[in-house]
Amino acid sequence: MKAIIIAAGQGKRLRPHTDHKAKTMVEINGRALLHRQVDALRAAGVDDIVVIRGYKAGTVQADGVRYIENADFANNNILESLMCAGDELVGDVIVSYGDIFYRPEIAAALARSYLPGTLVVDRAWADVYDGRDDHPVAQAELCELSEFGLVTRVGKQVGPENAFGEFIGLARFSAPLLARLMARYLLARGRGLDVPFGSAPSLRQAYLTDLINDGIAHGESIGVLATDGGWREIDTVQDYERAQGTIRW
Repeated sequence: MKAIIIAAGQGKRLRPHTDHKAKTMVEINGRALLHRQVDALRAAGVDDIVVIRGYKAGTVQADGVRYIENADFANNNILESLMCAGDELVGDVIVSYGDIFYRPEIAAALARSYLPGTLVVDRAWADVYDGRDDHPVAQAELCELSEFGLVTRVGKQVGPENAFGEFIGLARFSAPLLARLMARYLLARGRGLDVPFGSAPSLRQAYLTDLINDGIAHGESIGVLATDGGWREIDTVQDYERAQGTIRW
């Protein structure tokens, strides 16, 4: 199985820790986020890992992975960054944000998922937001489910009152679903990068969740792998300081 890690962002809210290296190379308890992810994915049987890098690209290094460059990282967002690896988006693929890390057993359970699409969703998300002043709940990619346990919406537009949990930025897409999502993206691309897409003001600034929601709106079935903690996002200096010395896994 293949995994693609989106790690092109500038990490502005993590400065000064990202002044001289990419966000994904920031260390928690002495080990870089990227290296923690690679370890977890390999333990889950993922043998092909592609990293999309942009800001401070030369600092993004891990043994045995392949790299793709997002040359326009300063002007685009997560979805366009992922699409820099368009030729790699075939077969069954795990997609991960570059600023998270998670327990290996989460990656292992995701790799075993039989659903067409699976989002890892944290039911205990509110615990992390207690005192998380620099990254408020309004910025969380929350997930809403149907009565049958399928995702109806995911993203920052889902309020806490409707949330099953928080999408952690880790997902698995089967080959047929991924092909259809790529077709949805290409339709949007044909309308132009500066045309609104989903909740984003433009396709250029869209998130992965905008594409997922577009697929759901057109009949795709996407489920969840629920977890209760076992992961962290390192988006701000506050996140970094709170994780240091407290995360043992």
